[in-house]
Amino acid sequence: MAFLTELFSRPRPQDEARYRAALALLNAMSNAERTDIRVKPADFPRIARETAMRG
Repeated sequence: MAFLTELFSRPRPQDEARYRAALALLNAMSNAERTDIRVKPADFPRIARETAMRG
């Protein structure tokens, strides 16, 4: 059920710019950097959303 929540959840409008910036940063990382911090591409939306809400 968590997959469906991740699939259909959307960032709040005021957080959208921060969400896009965080997602762009995650996508710009090399495979070595991703492996170093143990992050998989499937986790990017969740991580970007959490980062946007913190800032």
